[in-house]
Amino acid sequence: MVNLSSEYRRRLPTAQELPCSDETPVDNELQNDIPNILLHLLIDIWGDRSDWFFGVDMAVYYDPDLENPKKSKSVVPDGFLALGVKKRTDEGGRLSYAIWQEGAIPIFFLEVVSKKYNNEYETKLTQYAEIGVLYYVVYNPLSGKGIHKNRQSLEVYKLIEGKYELQSSVARLPEGVEMVWMPEIDLGIGCERADRGDWQREWVYWYDRHGKRYPTARERALQEQQARIKAEMLADRSILAKQEAEAIAEQERQKNEKLEAYLRSLGINPNEV
Repeated sequence: MVNLSSEYRRRLPTAQELPCSDETPVDNELQNDIPNILLHLLIDIWGDRSDWFFGVDMAVYYDPDLENPKKSKSVVPDGFLALGVKKRTDEGGRLSYAIWQEGAIPIFFLEVVSKKYNNEYETKLTQYAEIGVLYYVVYNPLSGKGIHKNRQSLEVYKLIEGKYELQSSVARLPEGVEMVWMPEIDLGIGCERADRGDWQREWVYWYDRHGKRYPTARERALQEQQARIKAEMLADRSILAKQEAEAIAEQERQKNEKLEAYLRSLGINPNEV
């Protein structure tokens, strides 16, 4: 970041002085659902860390206007990740993210392409590169259709020498799902079909360095429930097997007792047979 004089810093507008929304509503559920999936996964993955912040549909201010703070330049990605900043500021939380106040450019921007195309592959690509965002990720649920026929559903761009370069994905076997590893974040990102309650479709997830997807809280709860059921079934089988073994042993004991009684009735000592 550019070094700023202490006098200039004192004059810079704070997040409290800046508009906290551009009042533009999202035009589909995915623009809200997908970044929120990533946010809630991070809460679990980095639960012991306090040096990160993930914003959803929040203004990121990158160029301050000292005379009229409300005219400061900003962008509103569907989601963004910043590292090396406080996870929590105060009880009310952040109203917006001012780069000059936070001291860190977000390392990751996410855009979800909607039916109303917003130049995610042109204007935003150039603008985010000028801001200096290292990774720019575009999820396109309309890939393969119309003007998006040559687009992949998930494209990850990395800022290299001032320009974004499309990153190659790495196949994750045996499922065959593809993800892109981001070493500076120590996470991979990819998409695959999954069932989120009553909605089964393709979703965007975080992955570890081995290509294993981080499960959602719901998936972990289901896994734990299935593990408990399996453990209970194994315990029931163990009890049943023990009961069957005891029943067989009892049958053998009764059989032997009857045989001994019969032999004695014939005047034969069973212990001498």
